[in-house]
Amino acid sequence: MAIQILKNYINGEFVASTGTQTLDLINPTDESVVGTSPISSDADVDAAMSAAAKAFESWGKTTPKTRQTALLKLADAIEANSDKLVAAQARNTGQPDDQIADEEVTVGADQIRFFAGAARLLEGKSAGEYMEGFTSYVRREPVGVVAQVTPWNYPLMMALWKIGPAIAAGNTVVLKPSDTTPESTLVLAEISKGILPDGVLNVVLGNGATGAALVGHKTPSMVSITGSVRAGIAVAVSAAQNLKRAHLELGGKAPAVVFADADLDKAVDGIGDASFFNAGQDCTAVTRILVHSSIHDKFVDALIEKAKDTTVPPLNNINHFTKVTSILDSVPSHATVVTGGKRKGDKGFYVEPTVITGVRQSDSLVQDETFGPVVTVQAFDDEAQALEFSNDVSYGLASSVWTTDNGTVGRMTAGLDFGCVWVNCHIPLVAEMPHGGFKNSGYGKDLSSYGVEDYTRIKHVMSSIE
Repeated sequence: MAIQILKNYINGEFVASTGTQTLDLINPTDESVVGTSPISSDADVDAAMSAAAKAFESWGKTTPKTRQTALLKLADAIEANSDKLVAAQARNTGQPDDQIADEEVTVGADQIRFFAGAARLLEGKSAGEYMEGFTSYVRREPVGVVAQVTPWNYPLMMALWKIGPAIAAGNTVVLKPSDTTPESTLVLAEISKGILPDGVLNVVLGNGATGAALVGHKTPSMVSITGSVRAGIAVAVSAAQNLKRAHLELGGKAPAVVFADADLDKAVDGIGDASFFNAGQDCTAVTRILVHSSIHDKFVDALIEKAKDTTVPPLNNINHFTKVTSILDSVPSHATVVTGGKRKGDKGFYVEPTVITGVRQSDSLVQDETFGPVVTVQAFDDEAQALEFSNDVSYGLASSVWTTDNGTVGRMTAGLDFGCVWVNCHIPLVAEMPHGGFKNSGYGKDLSSYGVEDYTRIKHVMSSIE
């Protein structure tokens, strides 16, 4: 396979970076070099921002119908170019082709169609006379140029979650994909040519310093990132220097709480899938299983068999692989790795699906994000303890409750301090519902009408009628 030489996408054209440094793209299945990506310069970032600002002059004034039509065409183009998108992403992520096609291309096209419809449903307070002699109404307006940074775990999907609501609301975008997984985003940019006006979507390649240059640039009115807590804090601090709006979707440490009356087979199957899908590289993945003490051992035995029967893709890159294997090498002596816990094979960044019992609430394994195919199991004695253990982490993105008792469902869904609570399932997402967390998981919503509203600003207009 020929090595891909990547370029930035600015103002509707692929252009070589003016930077002199490059990055090798590594296929995580066999550690081969599949491409070379530039580390873009400040001049590249300037060019992309200028293109986006120029495009906003007209795109920001388009009607919702115009934006909807463009996004619907883009959704069709995404589906029509599925093979090309899948091939590009698989080279960078090692994900199975069918996973990318089903979970990112097909689902992503559906999400873009939702955003297309949402473009025509933005609402404000109805016009009225709230002071005698004056009529007031609310305008929802695009914020302007938006700087966006996406992660490597779901490259295409995360790009669509970013550009979809931003463009639907009338903004223009400068997006930096992860340095290890840029190719599917460039294919997305390529197929947007002729559908989106030049400059509406721009893609700048590079590393963390490039992302910092985007965020710190004077042009964007808003910055949006999906990434780690550390990266999110850096973005928030940088954005605050110019009082830019920040939209942060960060990490997670999702608990799945299994009560004694739960359907055990359904719980093991659903939780196992939600723990190991995409090698656990999912901020909503189950990472902590809290099981009632009366069924703890039975649950663990079944989960071990589930893990042994599960095939997972590789971790994305050598740095992350080193981090995860280092965590597994440092499991505390009071805990037990009941299955997995090692590298799988001697080529590629594969790690065995891993289940660890005997952990304590204060352990790093419980408190900190691993982002790999690793799950811990803890026993609880009653509902209050289950809720205490669940909420006693710094993250607040996703959670699930497994029970057949409606009263338990009502109390737990109210008490869990997470942006999403699933009941007798874990990880399904729909475009109509918001995705986003609390605490160190960030703020702002992806998906849903709330996600589109995040990319708008509110203006009050008041007119004298006398």
